[in-house]
Amino acid sequence: MDEKKNQEFRVKCETMKDDPGLMKECRMMLDTMAEKKFEPEEDPKQSYVNMTENISADDVPKVLEMAFKIAKSEKIEDPEIKIAAERLIKTLEHMYKKKRKEMFCGF
Repeated sequence: MDEKKNQEFRVKCETMKDDPGLMKECRMMLDTMAEKKFEPEEDPKQSYVNMTENISADDVPKVLEMAFKIAKSEKIEDPEIKIAAERLIKTLEHMYKKKRKEMFCGF
């Protein structure tokens, strides 16, 4: 991911990290990872089961960043994990656009 996209992503994460719908999608992705016993190369010792049970708004940016890495990775071939990551990213994009529309249009 290039630096400009990465920065836009961080801004969106910070703006939306308290949203319950986004947290639900994060949990679903983490559940899928735990079910598949998937361990990212960057952090193989991280317990995603524990993060799923105790997810907080501060975890959302971490999970979303991981989702971007999973979605872009050519090494990860499991379709369920890829789909969960892509669904999370699309949820963030949709919610962010909706929130911006509400802010600017007043509804």
